[in-house]
Amino acid sequence: MKISEISGKITAFIILTILIAGFIFTLTGKKDDFSLKENRNLATFPEISFSALTDGSYGKQLNQYITDHFFRREKWVSAQADINSYTGGKIINGVYMDSNRLLDTEVSSREISKKNIEAVNKFFGNYIGTAYFTAIPTTSGIYGDKLPEYLMTNPERNQIDFLYDNLTDGIRTIDTYNILRMLSDNYIYYRNDTRLTSYGAYYVYKTVIQKLGFRPSSYDKYTINHITSDFRGNLYNRCLYNGTKSDILDIYSYSVGAEVTSCTAYCNNGMTYRKTLNDEKFLESGDMYRMYLGTEEPFIRIKTSVNNEKKLLLIKDSYADCFIQFLIQHYSEIAVISPEHMEKPLSSFINPDNYEQTLFLFGIESMDNENLFDFINK
Repeated sequence: MKISEISGKITAFIILTILIAGFIFTLTGKKDDFSLKENRNLATFPEISFSALTDGSYGKQLNQYITDHFFRREKWVSAQADINSYTGGKIINGVYMDSNRLLDTEVSSREISKKNIEAVNKFFGNYIGTAYFTAIPTTSGIYGDKLPEYLMTNPERNQIDFLYDNLTDGIRTIDTYNILRMLSDNYIYYRNDTRLTSYGAYYVYKTVIQKLGFRPSSYDKYTINHITSDFRGNLYNRCLYNGTKSDILDIYSYSVGAEVTSCTAYCNNGMTYRKTLNDEKFLESGDMYRMYLGTEEPFIRIKTSVNNEKKLLLIKDSYADCFIQFLIQHYSEIAVISPEHMEKPLSSFINPDNYEQTLFLFGIESMDNENLFDFINK
């Protein structure tokens, strides 16, 4: 027998042994309900039923269960990402892996929901105040030139323009794309997440707050607290690639300015509770970014020591979570609405007409969710 044949059989035996051992450990090992690194719930063991067996869904559920709980699964996925990166396979689970940053490759497949546009226009038609809309590009919208050209057939610049062009004339759109593009050499986006850093959010704030009629707070008046330098965000959760440097989460405090006097969360079940603007316990979770605003709730009312009786209604997604810290200096009250967590109509929580200004602030990626604003006009 040739040496090459012996070597091949030994290699095959070793691989088979590893797979068998992994399967045994998978069946007998401890099962977790949640993956911290992927920030998601893991599949539960499927219940056997006649319908599930006949329509094939049981097999799919069982396969997902085994995949989710395979022995040392996270290490295998991370190792696969590293190997793919070294061998030229740059994309895993829709994430383009680069040593400088991770990028979402699903940009071009998104379409702005006309249903969302119609809902915002209808809201404005019934609203007596002034409405503003700003759509924030994702990291792929600003650094899309790093992606292969075939992945950028519908860039986010086009998506933002389409959104703004179809909003009714009375809604004041605020462009942030150009300022972020100009600052792209700075640390304005996380390397492992689609969203803005607090530094990037400050420059969005500077642009937005002037359109809202205020003079922005000076950057040098802020004290910056580096909370952690170990942040791995929503793009890392999808590929577990460790070749990109982890990120920093910052909290900005304005030492000579206004303070938050109360922060109250309103739940869908009618319960309320006091909370803080930031919650550092989430630094121990799989979603460190949740430190900004803490536990997700449909409505948060923030009151400040600003004595001007100006009130803002902010309808937002998570792109605004680290942006809110800069608004504190300008409003006596900020009502924060998170559509993704609303289970009741907006009118169950507040009357929008009690707020002279309404700001819609969303990452452009959220605007393809056609059910995003179902709550707004009920």
